[in-house]
Amino acid sequence: MSRKAVFITGAARGIGRATAEHFACAGYFVGLYDIDAHGAARTAKEIAATTGEDTTTSSALDVADPAAWQACLEQFRAASGGRLDVLVNNAGILTTGDFAEVPLARHAAIVEVNFKGMLNGCHTAFPYLKRTPGSVVVNLCSASAMYGVPGLATYSATKAAVRSLTEALDLEWSRQGIRVCDVLPTFVTTDMGAASMPGTRIKRLSGSLTAEQVAKAVLTAAEHRPRLPHPHRTVGRRTQATAVLNRLLPSWVTREMFNRLSC
Repeated sequence: MSRKAVFITGAARGIGRATAEHFACAGYFVGLYDIDAHGAARTAKEIAATTGEDTTTSSALDVADPAAWQACLEQFRAASGGRLDVLVNNAGILTTGDFAEVPLARHAAIVEVNFKGMLNGCHTAFPYLKRTPGSVVVNLCSASAMYGVPGLATYSATKAAVRSLTEALDLEWSRQGIRVCDVLPTFVTTDMGAASMPGTRIKRLSGSLTAEQVAKAVLTAAEHRPRLPHPHRTVGRRTQATAVLNRLLPSWVTREMFNRLSC
């Protein structure tokens, strides 16, 4: 198969769904994977109906399970003609609340999905990426990786880990011809965010950023090779401003800014 192929996790809804739609419109063969198998299959059928071509495949995937990753990658390899041009690690979960009041099991689940899920994906997909010239990994990170956000302590920690692993793998895997990057949006008004955050808080943290804007940034990150290698792509004016301020101002200013935004 000459058509490029993309494997997307958390693809049933929100940013994952929008990302799948953008890649399909760009001519990719799209694999949609989600713990919600029915949602992923429904989205895949809708995309195929829109494009008028049989350009999708889907399956259930619990990103915290390495064996499930292996099975889905094999299924995807067979459907895509052996290609894995782009891996998009998008699956994630979110819970807000004071750290001590959130059950420990929920903290552990956030780490399992947001960080270990990405770790599993990168490690398991490496042989497939290595066999596809010019392959790219795009990890969904967050502006909260720049400075921990109160009420989102564990979520912020997982995204900081995503950012660090992205940097390390981009250097390490460049020797194999694999590029690794991430996108850092503010919080997006998706079903997950709306269900997890009070309305006033999500408005302060997200601004007007949409899932479609983030999806467009993911596609651009996958296809655009900057002249000077840089693994991070900020999304939205608020994130871009935060990144600049974080570099230029003393750390106490950033601390106070995140404190006020999260109140």
